[in-house]
Amino acid sequence: MSNNVKPKYQKIVYELQKSIASGEHKEGERLPSEADLVESYSTSRLTVQRALKELQHLGLIERRAGSGTFVRRMDHTKGHSFGLLIPGLGETEIFEPICQAMACAGRVGGHALLWGDTTQTTGNREQQTKELCEYYISQAVSGIFFAPVELMPNSDEINRWVINALEKARIPVVLLDRCFSPYPQRSRYDLVGIDNRRAGFIVTDHLLRHGCERLVFLAVPYSAPTVDARIAGFREALETFSISAGKDWIHIGEPDDAVAVRKTLDTIRPDGFICANDMTAARLMRTLEQLEVPVPDQIRIAGFDDVKYAGLLGVPLTTVHQPCREIGEVALSTMLDRMAHPSLPARDVLLSCSLVARRSCGSHTCHKFETS
Repeated sequence: MSNNVKPKYQKIVYELQKSIASGEHKEGERLPSEADLVESYSTSRLTVQRALKELQHLGLIERRAGSGTFVRRMDHTKGHSFGLLIPGLGETEIFEPICQAMACAGRVGGHALLWGDTTQTTGNREQQTKELCEYYISQAVSGIFFAPVELMPNSDEINRWVINALEKARIPVVLLDRCFSPYPQRSRYDLVGIDNRRAGFIVTDHLLRHGCERLVFLAVPYSAPTVDARIAGFREALETFSISAGKDWIHIGEPDDAVAVRKTLDTIRPDGFICANDMTAARLMRTLEQLEVPVPDQIRIAGFDDVKYAGLLGVPLTTVHQPCREIGEVALSTMLDRMAHPSLPARDVLLSCSLVARRSCGSHTCHKFETS
């Protein structure tokens, strides 16, 4: 399935979120019945029920037995409204649980989170991102949680447009997962995520300690600065083993390019790959299978994020686990702290991550190694 194809229930969630945020469905108002939604979206009742359950989990609706589904009333005198500006929300798996955690924590304080999605079409991602930013500004939200755009040639230009617009509107910003300035530069906004440099070190160190001697770091073009930090950790780990990385040991390219992968195997003769994320690792594993290169017998592989399918691949993937729930909760508290103390210097709030060792690194059992 293409990365751009989203489950139907997520599209229903997005459309209803949008209609609630715009006031088309007002607080306390009854939503269309399940039967009406089935007809409107040309889908099954189970799909509609899953979408409604997700909206209920986010605190946007409440379901009353015998009466129907209603838009939840918010205590606006108590809480704030925040916007989630996360381009590619439906494509990067770590963000859904992060946002859910923020929504749950927000409900406790009476805060509302407005969800926006820029993956409804595969068209102009830049235009969609800017329109969503402008929409949040028009709604006078109290703050924005922003995951900077990546994987586009003009990512830097888009991110700076967003930041300039939010600065002009005087809206506080908390960055999620990554900064928009290239490593080791740092923007002046709070950032909540993991220590990617340490993450790069611990996964590299693990493979080296388990027999690897020639590792290649693989990332796709136009990756976020988090990947630069992971590469820095990769280099540091090699140095601790007195290994000098060759100029081709860091490869920027597509893991589906069988010709390029074959060339890397023939010229560098690596015994392992560390991939910038789990999606890249999964794609590389498929290419290696096509090339009849067995994992982990001939090549060992590791990734980052510990997404849902990481342990379900043909060869379960060794990866760095991101504490998504904790990131969401800390992000909300960081935003509230920033609003209360706007003159504080910018902070990196970096949470501990853990290495999950599975068969792709040569281990036949799953182990979890905590880091601090």
